[in-house]
Amino acid sequence: MSREHVQLKRPSRRTSTRVPLPLWGWGTTAPASSTRNISHAFFPITVAFVFLLTGCDNQPSESNIVVGSKRFTESNILAETLRLIAIERGLEADHKRNMGSRIVFDALSNGSIDAYVEYTGTLKRELLADRKISTNKQLIDVLSEFDISMSEPLGFDNTYVLGIRRDLAKRKEIKKISDLIAHPELRIGFSSEFMNREDGWPALRARYQLPHEDVRGMEHDLAYRAIESEALDVIDLYSTDAKIEQYDLVRLEDDYRHFPQYRAVILYRSKLDDTQHELVQAWKQLEGALDENAMTALNAKADIEGLRPGKVASEYLQQAFDIDVEFADIKLGTRLWTTTRQHLLLVGQSMFGAIVIGLALGILTAKSKPLVSQTILGTVSIVQTIPAIALLVFMIPVFQTIGALPAIAALFLYSLLPIVRNTHAGLHSIAGGLRESAEALGLPAGARMRLVELPLAARSILTGIKTATVINIGTATLGGFIGAGGYGEPILTGINRASTETILEGAIPAALMALAAQGLFELADRLFISKGLRLARS
Repeated sequence: MSREHVQLKRPSRRTSTRVPLPLWGWGTTAPASSTRNISHAFFPITVAFVFLLTGCDNQPSESNIVVGSKRFTESNILAETLRLIAIERGLEADHKRNMGSRIVFDALSNGSIDAYVEYTGTLKRELLADRKISTNKQLIDVLSEFDISMSEPLGFDNTYVLGIRRDLAKRKEIKKISDLIAHPELRIGFSSEFMNREDGWPALRARYQLPHEDVRGMEHDLAYRAIESEALDVIDLYSTDAKIEQYDLVRLEDDYRHFPQYRAVILYRSKLDDTQHELVQAWKQLEGALDENAMTALNAKADIEGLRPGKVASEYLQQAFDIDVEFADIKLGTRLWTTTRQHLLLVGQSMFGAIVIGLALGILTAKSKPLVSQTILGTVSIVQTIPAIALLVFMIPVFQTIGALPAIAALFLYSLLPIVRNTHAGLHSIAGGLRESAEALGLPAGARMRLVELPLAARSILTGIKTATVINIGTATLGGFIGAGGYGEPILTGINRASTETILEGAIPAALMALAAQGLFELADRLFISKGLRLARS
């Protein structure tokens, strides 16, 4: 019978027309009038994401006192000291760790944290360098514009110094920074922050006219390992670092007086003078209480003896002020449960948004004109080229906070490309004959998409979601840089303390979570995609 003699009738609403849908593992066909299989496929995923959206929250309540710290031991010890004093006053207190100078200062100014310990040199020469501040009185006035108050100095000056191996210094007769001018062959490595600070390497190099070109940036604590293994010759140090003596390094004299004073001070939100006046006064007991030798000794307890910063702070408060507040060292199982919940929050919420928006954008690219399609694909591709840590930091001023929210937003953007591209590719790979068959059956465009095209493209879509999820789990560890918690927190803490055990506390669970996600998607592939389609695409 010729094709023109075939008379096709539009199915009535009561007719259960069956269209081949190779997506479903329970059979090869599904009623066009029913979305039962779709519900069965995505209901568990939906429930899981709703639980993550509502049941996991790593943000402190508004009643908490939140202290912050930077990415080195001393900052962590002092932050724990402030936190334990708050607890001794009967308050709940949290500690956001391992942030950069700019991030933690911005977190204080936008109210994400309540207090942290900063250094006057960093404030004058880096964070507020554009104000040309020369005196502490000017510094206090400028800080008041940010609704920030400053304590008197705590008693020690933790300035930058350059360190060199003792044997090398003796052999080449290097005692001062200016002596480096005659030794351009020396291998120099600085902390990443020092490489870009206003008072860091660029200004130091200009001040001393140093000829060294190949200067490497790295984490501060990793530089010690590099100089120990003789991979580097000169590194930047903090004058209160306990590791200076441990690694037998010589401090080079700053003979041109480049570095300013870095007096430790407590910065806190000005409103605490009214709302938590007694707490502020308790914090101010630390003013003038710590000299350089005392701070170095505290750092040694953490860096050399291996005590947790909270334990070091607890012992110091007991000995110096008779403040009896015991540091409760959280057991490994509890720590893993907490970081796992936090990591699931970051991954779950960001992936939920990425799946919903990514599918919509992928369908739009497949159905739009080439200009629109290429614009969308190009945009999500550009987002993917932004370094993950940079994207995380970019989100902080957007949301005016640190923690989970900017991390989730960055991870959401970072997860779009695999989902959008695979959805677009899966829909474009559908044979034209199948589309024509669906049209011949009289299915409207929405029904064709829901019942034919998406099921046929499902394996490609699922692969994109799987890829995005695995990448997301690994990238979420960088959330530790902005106080988002998760597995990144123990990883960064372990790097700071040169503790492989602590690093593995975050790295191993992150790897296991990625493997578990991979396995779940493989199971979903078998349950929800027919064997015929899997074989056809393999």
